[in-house]
Amino acid sequence: MKKVIVAVSITPIGTGSASVSEFIAESLKVLDKYPDIKYEIDPMFTILYGDKEKIFKAIIKMQEAMFKKGAMRVSTVIKIDERRDKEQSPLDKIESLKKHFKK
Repeated sequence: MKKVIVAVSITPIGTGSASVSEFIAESLKVLDKYPDIKYEIDPMFTILYGDKEKIFKAIIKMQEAMFKKGAMRVSTVIKIDERRDKEQSPLDKIESLKKHFKK
């Protein structure tokens, strides 16, 4: 089983407020049901690492969580890094970059 790194941004629209953190927090709770998926959050994206099919299923459920919370519309951006020559974690990618980028 090859693992993938996925950057996902799920944004609720039509919530009646400029703040969306409650909706995003609700969608992140979905990931508790997927212990095999590792994730990190940043201000713009959630980075997921794990089995591709499980990640796609989790993203669908994350979207649904926002609808259940009351969003009228949900916009999702997904970026997938799938490597087939070797397995590489998000940390491995950062360490590789650091070797080439020294201040």
